[in-house]
Amino acid sequence: MRPMLWLLGLLFCALPARAEVTEVRIAQQTSTAFLQFNVMKHQGLIEKHAAALGVPGVKVTFATFNGSDAQNQALLSGAVDIVSGGQPGLLVLWAKTWGTAQEVRGVSGLARTPSLLNSRNPAVHSIRDLTDADRIAMPGIKMSTQAVLLQMAVSKEWGEAAFDRLDSLTISMAPADATAGLLSGGGAFNAAFTVPPFEEMQLRNPAVHTVLDSRDLIGEATTAVAWTSKAFHDANPKVYKAIIEAIEEASIFVAAHRREAVEYYAADSSAKVDIDAVTQIISAPGVAYSATPTGSMKFATFMARVGKWKTVPASWKDLFWPEIYHLDGS
Repeated sequence: MRPMLWLLGLLFCALPARAEVTEVRIAQQTSTAFLQFNVMKHQGLIEKHAAALGVPGVKVTFATFNGSDAQNQALLSGAVDIVSGGQPGLLVLWAKTWGTAQEVRGVSGLARTPSLLNSRNPAVHSIRDLTDADRIAMPGIKMSTQAVLLQMAVSKEWGEAAFDRLDSLTISMAPADATAGLLSGGGAFNAAFTVPPFEEMQLRNPAVHTVLDSRDLIGEATTAVAWTSKAFHDANPKVYKAIIEAIEEASIFVAAHRREAVEYYAADSSAKVDIDAVTQIISAPGVAYSATPTGSMKFATFMARVGKWKTVPASWKDLFWPEIYHLDGS
């Protein structure tokens, strides 16, 4: 028995360690809430950190999506490795996969930015003034960050039993299209609940005004995060660590070099970007770029209370992979 065990030991020792991925596929959206990804792309940060950790030659590709639903489908199908979006997008998938082989958790926070519900209806000054004649364009109905924020506002105004009272007024639309329609006044909607820098672009039109500010509901909480699957996280410890290090380095860069970060964003955008205006937008008080996720439990506990799922995380750490547990999340 002993010689046999010795031979088996030699055999297993001789087997090569399972190689990590040679390509990382990242999905991002069009908002300035994801500036770290633009910086990572242009400065090759994942490639740099992976090489330093002993995994040279990693290829990183980026794909643009307009909402979390399509990204989540791509992640579960294995078409992408890292996705990004609002916290509800992560929470929906976390609740569905918690404790399973397909488990998904957050990678890190990305940005704290306000979400503004803007309207061109002069009769609407609060959500109480919205009627069946109003329509609100947002990135996704029911489960997008903006949809959940609207439900939070409704719960605050009329009680949680009525949380979906205004859902019938919402329509799904990409932020750029919602902005164009709101500014033209010719769309089948008269309000938009979007993301920076589109919401600020809307407010340049004197006919448009803000009805609701997310900071009145959740404070200056993280609005954009990244997430990935257990399969990718567990199989690629060095590459995953490189991704975390790249996000942290990019966060520091955005804070110190906002205009350069916006220039990267402009280079990656299919639309014309006013670099000065967008730099001013991301430099406003309350806007921050950080790997630390904050306010996660505010979203998670609200969504559980109104019945979107039964699983309630004990803390924000249940929602994210352990590599960021040293951060002061919430």
